[in-house]
Amino acid sequence: MSAGGPAKPDYGVDAPGIIRSFAILSALFIVLSLTKFDLHLGAVSISHQTWYGLAVSFGVSALLMLLYAKVLKFHHRDRMLNMISWAGNEQVLDVGTGRGLLLVGAAKRLNSGRAVGIDIWNPVDLSGNSRQRTEENLRVEGVERICELRDEAAQKMSFPNASFDVVLSNLCIHNIPKASIRDLACDEIARVLKPGGRALISDYRHTGRYAERFRSHGLAATLHWSWATFPPLRIVDARKPK
Repeated sequence: MSAGGPAKPDYGVDAPGIIRSFAILSALFIVLSLTKFDLHLGAVSISHQTWYGLAVSFGVSALLMLLYAKVLKFHHRDRMLNMISWAGNEQVLDVGTGRGLLLVGAAKRLNSGRAVGIDIWNPVDLSGNSRQRTEENLRVEGVERICELRDEAAQKMSFPNASFDVVLSNLCIHNIPKASIRDLACDEIARVLKPGGRALISDYRHTGRYAERFRSHGLAATLHWSWATFPPLRIVDARKPK
């Protein structure tokens, strides 16, 4: 415990570079609007009123992304976890755990179960993204004894077949640039899921492709919109037959 009171978990800011860029562009466009700068390049003409519209658009987007990072992602996490009827003995995998938001939430619903989080800890995806920061969150949240962290990529997992009852992931797989490698990540999720197990994969793009890939492995996959996020996310709900 620190002098100021109990330590608090810190789950970082998602896509910090994009938020920063949007904020800078918004400020730039406000300046161009206030100086009444009109741009004319051949057939292209941008008035100072257009600069103002762009400033509002980028500024609002930055604020909404920050709102998601600080408030809405916790509600989205709870919505995902509430889709599972927990027995408490599940073996859980969080793919792209980041600073442990889903991992901690799942661990708190377990008693005899265990939760594993994997990541490559890319700071571009999440501010302060590191294994050490995640370990600190696990300690502060009091779940470190039933959690394990591994340095692994989603497309090449070391787990045996049928290792997990539940596989979770939020805003991870889209960060893989190649479609063929994203397919491999879905293949791995299907492989490590136990018969009768369930995968909930949340993302803002490529979700239709994820569902299609899961179906190719015999899983039943449905999609659910989550509008109380920014950007709007879709949850792929994939179930493996028993």
